[in-house]
Amino acid sequence: MHGFHGRILTVDVTNRTFAIEPLAPDVPDTVLGGKGLATRLLLERNPAGTDPLGPENRLIFATGPLCGGAAWGASRYGVFTKSPQTGFYAESYSGGRAPEAVDSAGFDAVVIEGASQTPLALTIHPDGCLFHDASALWGLDVYAAEDAAREAFAIDKPGYGKPGVTVIGPAGENLVRFAMIANDRWRCAGRAGVGAVLGSKKVKAVVFQGDRKRVPFDAKGLREYSAAFAKAGVQNKGVQAYKSQGTTMMVALMNTAGAFPAKYWTQGSCEHWPNLSGETFHREHQVEPHACLKCFMACGRMATLKKGRHAGLTLEGPEYETIYAFGGLCMVEDMGEVVYLNDLCDRLGMDTITAGNLCAFAIEAASRGKVDLAIGYNDVDAIARLIEDIAARRGVGEILSQGIVAAAKAWGLEDLAVHVKGMEPAGYDPRVLKGMGLAYATSDRGACHLRTTFYKPELAGFIPADAIEGKAAMLIDYEDRLNIFDTLILCRFFRDLYTWEELEKVIHLATGLDASKEALKRRAATVSDMTRTFNLREGLTPADDRLPKRLHREPLPDGRVLTEEELTFMTGEYYRLRGWSPEGRPPGYAG
Repeated sequence: MHGFHGRILTVDVTNRTFAIEPLAPDVPDTVLGGKGLATRLLLERNPAGTDPLGPENRLIFATGPLCGGAAWGASRYGVFTKSPQTGFYAESYSGGRAPEAVDSAGFDAVVIEGASQTPLALTIHPDGCLFHDASALWGLDVYAAEDAAREAFAIDKPGYGKPGVTVIGPAGENLVRFAMIANDRWRCAGRAGVGAVLGSKKVKAVVFQGDRKRVPFDAKGLREYSAAFAKAGVQNKGVQAYKSQGTTMMVALMNTAGAFPAKYWTQGSCEHWPNLSGETFHREHQVEPHACLKCFMACGRMATLKKGRHAGLTLEGPEYETIYAFGGLCMVEDMGEVVYLNDLCDRLGMDTITAGNLCAFAIEAASRGKVDLAIGYNDVDAIARLIEDIAARRGVGEILSQGIVAAAKAWGLEDLAVHVKGMEPAGYDPRVLKGMGLAYATSDRGACHLRTTFYKPELAGFIPADAIEGKAAMLIDYEDRLNIFDTLILCRFFRDLYTWEELEKVIHLATGLDASKEALKRRAATVSDMTRTFNLREGLTPADDRLPKRLHREPLPDGRVLTEEELTFMTGEYYRLRGWSPEGRPPGYAG
């Protein structure tokens, strides 16, 4: 199997045992690896209807067939499980340096099942798994836990590379339903609550280490291809823009477009946005590009604040989505304060998109007298206290720790809450970018912007943002290609570089498989159908493929709105073009 380790590791943390098994020989040609393999394993091994925080819910780490090799943009791992935030399919990805250590253990997937009674750490290595008492780490924040796990649980063995350490913070320990898994201090598998699943198994840290390498089909050809790819890629204007400002450049772009969600989804821009812009951030603070391994884009921002009450604070970030969530929805006007809230969420181990949405929701709830909470827009200290209360599941934080659906029901504000399937959208208002409305509605893990990144063609003018006709067809082409990205676990920001034609080249060089567009489309459709089947099995209905009625009922201040009829048309087209039934069921689904 060129490009594959050909092995799966299953770790039972209840009994502290492990088993190594061969990869089924049909996997590469059918679904490649990464998301394709993990989704297949979830369908095979997760009982239908299992409690996301119960021992029978599997959590799967996976890397793809390009990881650890010469290809650019492939230093990433994925985490797959049933989400405690939505009750449906969960996928979350992270980059940095740890992914190549994850891959060096020599498994295409690592399946963690069961639940420990006491805090546990795992060291995954080519011969299996070591189990460690992690009581001394329990309660540590993400940064301290990563340092302690590396010191205590790495293997000193000739030939082994540096360990990759993945950890959860206090939010994951306390089963906050949107807790994340972190690595390399600031990188994280952030969405869908994967950290809570690890916490439910009492696993504080998973350390990966080894000396294994994937064997490509054409090693010389892959090296030559990657060298030429990089030479051309560094000249790409999009690459240069990401290296210059990272995702902070999106603040100006989205506010200018009127699609920057602000004041808990009542506005499409905010007056203070220049304070939050990438240009201002880079001018007023020390900010340098920072890259994952095997990346010439360096979209990360290694930042040290130079002024304000948090001067001296250093972190990698913030990303656009964190700026939108706190600077837009919560109306925090100072970038230094957004960085502070970002750092707080990172330390506690929770997703910043959901945290910002929930804090803004709580601000609205308090203003309407639905909850007794002293908090307001731009009240940074109150927002920080609320974040700490959520992580500790204390006071009002207990309700919010259960997610937006539970909080909205408890406070009688279900008509106010903005989410799809229990997950809050990212910073692209679908009343302006109507294709993003379809993307949010049909995404398997909830209101996800990364499933298609369809804001790109709409903002770039490849298709009019307010168009309805043709949206589903173009979105499916984007989604299919990015499904292939996720079977390889490639970085999203390489989407303009790895076209269908380039994917054909790199996949064939790495695996020797037929990687024609037709063959890749077939695999992408298979992965989409499997993921949809998982969700249908967990109770998904067409009613879940909808936006909150509020976004149809309440236009933005400039009058723009996405009507229910428009979304219904696009969703129907999406089902039809996917080959699904009018109820959104793939061919052969027998549920």
